[in-house]
Order: sequence, then C-alpha cells, then structure tokens
Amino acid sequence: MNTIKEIQETLISEFADQIEWEDKYQYLIRLGRDMVSLPEAEKTEKYKIEGCQSQVWIKPDYKSGRLSFQADSDAMIVKGLIAILLKIYSGRTPEEILNNPPEFITRIGIDKHLSPTRKNGLGAMLKQINYYALAYKTMESAGSKQ
Repeated sequence: MNTIKEIQETLISEFADQIEWEDKYQYLIRLGRDMVSLPEAEKTEKYKIEGCQSQVWIKPDYKSGRLSFQADSDAMIVKGLIAILLKIYSGRTPEEILNNPPEFITRIGIDKHLSPTRKNGLGAMLKQINYYALAYKTMESAGSKQ
C-alpha cells in the first residue's frame, strides 16, 4: 500500500495533467462517479457532516487498527472531493491520518477554485475524518492502558 504522501503526490500529478480548471472539475466529477456510494440506509443524521451546503455523509469503520470510510454526497463536485479524501485516508491507522495533513489542497490549487461554501464543506469533511481518527486513537490508547 502506498503511503499517504505518495497518494497525494500521485493526485497532484494527475491534476497537473488537466490544464484548464474546467478539466480539473470534470476529473473531480469522474472520481465522484467512480466512488462506491454509501447505502441509502446509512445516510442518517449520525453520519451527516455539518457545515456543508450539500448533503454529505461519512461513515467510519474501524477494524484491526485501521479506519476505513464510506461516504456520499448529493453534489457531484463534492462527491469528487470526498472520493479524493477517501483515496488518501481510508484504510489508514488513526495516527497516519492525524500525521498527514492534506497538502494536495494547496498544491493542486483547489482551495483557490472552490466557492466559499464548498471550501467550508471540504474543511468540514477533513475535520470529521480527523475527529474520527482522534477518537479511535484515544480509544486505542485507553484500551492499551487497561
């Protein structure tokens, strides 16, 4: 499995291949379309992300010391952003998630090309992923001290 840093570098390179921002948005939409959607039954308030203009859900699953995520959105560009986050952070240990900030955001320049509401939504999604990582890391620590 590639490291988070390596996956981010690959994404940065893939976005660099798209010259125009219209092409980058199309690439994001394609990533969202290719992502496995969260089942309808899982689209509950429990997994809903606050701070997003569109509907966004992120469901964590913790097994064998690793966090995996399923997610969905009703907006295609946002779903593409989620697909990127899952590609980077799903299947990782809580510590890996917490120790690897999303460098790709500024390096791709996406932070300058998203509307303020989408930018806030991306921040809320990242915050939630980090929250889950911190919660499971804390549980791990508490469990090992018993």
